[in-house]
Amino acid sequence: MRSFTFTINISYTLFLQHYSGATSSVVVLTDTGLKLQLPAVRLRGFLTHAGITGKFRVVVNSDNKLEAIERL
Repeated sequence: MRSFTFTINISYTLFLQHYSGATSSVVVLTDTGLKLQLPAVRLRGFLTHAGITGKFRVVVNSDNKLEAIERL
């Protein structure tokens, strides 16, 4: 398994577009400069009134399938 770290800062209002169906994924830039496209639904658990902010780690398996996202 491989892991990547990234910092994210999405406002509450912007993330609500996911709930309306306007967006289904979020593209993040990892600390090493790699772009990752993540399903927005996997970030729902981190949503607060301030939005989604902070440093995160994403873990993918050998097939590059998302296994986990965790806040650091």
